Amino acid sequence: MLRPAIDLELKQYVLLAYLQRVQRRFGESKLYPYLDEMEQRLLELVRLRRSKDQLTANIHGDLMGFDPATGNPKHSPIEQAGALDVIDAVIDFAIPGLQGMISDGQDLREELTARIHFAPLGVQPLSPTTGWLLLRTGMEARVYQYSMPLLRESQEQYQYRSVVTRYWTSYRVGIGQTYESIRAKLTRFRPDLPVPGTFVLEAETELPYIETLIPLAKMLVYEHIGRAA
Repeated sequence: MLRPAIDLELKQYVLLAYLQRVQRRFGESKLYPYLDEMEQRLLELVRLRRSKDQLTANIHGDLMGFDPATGNPKHSPIEQAGALDVIDAVIDFAIPGLQGMISDGQDLREELTARIHFAPLGVQPLSPTTGWLLLRTGMEARVYQYSMPLLRESQEQYQYRSVVTRYWTSYRVGIGQTYESIRAKLTRFRPDLPVPGTFVLEAETELPYIETLIPLAKMLVYEHIGRAA
């Protein structure tokens, strides 16, 4: 007897190992790219299952007769190949696991966001789509220049904005160097931005910059400025 080309147990093992790795990263307060990655994979699996169901519904077996009540043709069911059964089993196994881990990641994101203080600094321009992010943990404030370019999906002509950041410099915050004085220095560096959008983010505890703090800062800036900016 031939075995299906796709090994169900192997795929289940790979998925469980992946979810365990993500769980460890969440335990380290590292949210990204893992949360976005899982959401994308879940979306792809849901689309795959929907496409397969539609394809199966449109394939008919031999004509057996007609329904006397409706006059619609009646066909014999199509026997599904073994490999397709395995694909169904893999998808049915993967979707709940991903959904559960995504829910854990979203809960962690809410928990970490609640421990972050985020606010605009000083006078803001009418459309602050370019400016500065001051990310502070402890006494150090890392400065990132941010922008929100308008992007377009070529196929659907759908427009949206994305927050892009670039590390600029770092300052030690204290009595002699406040957020306002830092902003004044930054304005001298970029005279083309006389009234830049400026936001301060303070974390109560140390958080990974790349995997957590910067993505959360981008999210908060995006939510503050608004999708229609």
